[in-house]
Amino acid sequence: MNSALRGLRRAIAWVALAATPALVNAADIVIGQVAPLSGVLAPTGTGVNLGIQAYFARVNANGGIRGSALRLVTRDDAYKVAETLKQTRELLAAEKPLALVGLVGTGNVTALHQEGILEKEGIALVGVRSGAMALRQPVPTHIFHTRASYAAEVARIITQMKSMGLSRVAVFYQNDPFGKDGLSAAETALKAAQIELAATGSYEKGTTEVSEAVKTIHAADPNGVILISNTAATAAFVKEIKAAGSFSLLMAVSVTAGPGVAKRIGNETARGLGVVQVVPSPESGAVPISRELMEDLKRIKSDQAPNHTILEGYLMAKVLVEGIRRAGENSRSAVLAALNNLGRFDAGGVTIRYSPSSHDGSDYTDVSILDRNGNLLR
Repeated sequence: MNSALRGLRRAIAWVALAATPALVNAADIVIGQVAPLSGVLAPTGTGVNLGIQAYFARVNANGGIRGSALRLVTRDDAYKVAETLKQTRELLAAEKPLALVGLVGTGNVTALHQEGILEKEGIALVGVRSGAMALRQPVPTHIFHTRASYAAEVARIITQMKSMGLSRVAVFYQNDPFGKDGLSAAETALKAAQIELAATGSYEKGTTEVSEAVKTIHAADPNGVILISNTAATAAFVKEIKAAGSFSLLMAVSVTAGPGVAKRIGNETARGLGVVQVVPSPESGAVPISRELMEDLKRIKSDQAPNHTILEGYLMAKVLVEGIRRAGENSRSAVLAALNNLGRFDAGGVTIRYSPSSHDGSDYTDVSILDRNGNLLR
């Protein structure tokens, strides 16, 4: 386990033990999360978790909600669909949470959605680490997003590539609902932009076996590649395709953590990789929500530097809390109604919009580039 992940887990444990003051006037408000705390996506799950915990600590330090402290209960699904279903059912039965927050993975949440578990329980899920259209259309009655869709992310990449004069673009994708959703979006957007789809290559979920995809895509000699992949697979692909001699412009969707790629393959190899972001810069003192996150990481004595994943979890928590406050009571049905009628909510530099006809939440996208020091630059 790397030092960054160990640090995240220490920070999460500290928050859970020490960040909630003694609020004795009412029972805790239990919120549930099922996410990968182990396995290939552990940095994502633990990052989202830390962001949620940091915002809950802020709320609890200011008296909680209607006199009740927020308490997050998290179960590990290791990014495995079967475990997501199992752990969610067990958490719902054992803890009776008011709402769910911060789930991770297109295939994981799609399975949960298709099983009708949220509807049967009458419980809201706020914040999904996925931009898949299958979780947006038709509008899911119990899922509320806080990030832009993969289609919006891919469109942002293609707009950037077209402005640079690129004419032949390949797509590297994860062979599952997440990757196929992004591939479909890319095919549509490339056609609209009159850019040739030069090649496609995939890898299997939970692996970094990218060699065949690298061979196929490099042989097609594209001048740009869209990466619809997680951090580990992106790192492997970038390393291998550069080693093969490719000079293609490489741009990844937000599921990839740019600095994580640099840590895996070195700053020089990762240099120049573009990554779409669905939240503002987490280190910007000019953005209110980023400033709040930095304050709260200090409040809970976390030694973790803010990053986009942690900020995304923080945003999820902030939106959920707003829904609970507007509900006026601690019931699942009231929270659902409040979220459905949220309208426009300024979360501090990110605008969230919900209505009965749209649970998309945010359309915020930006592009960052990894520099020679492994840092993201706008």
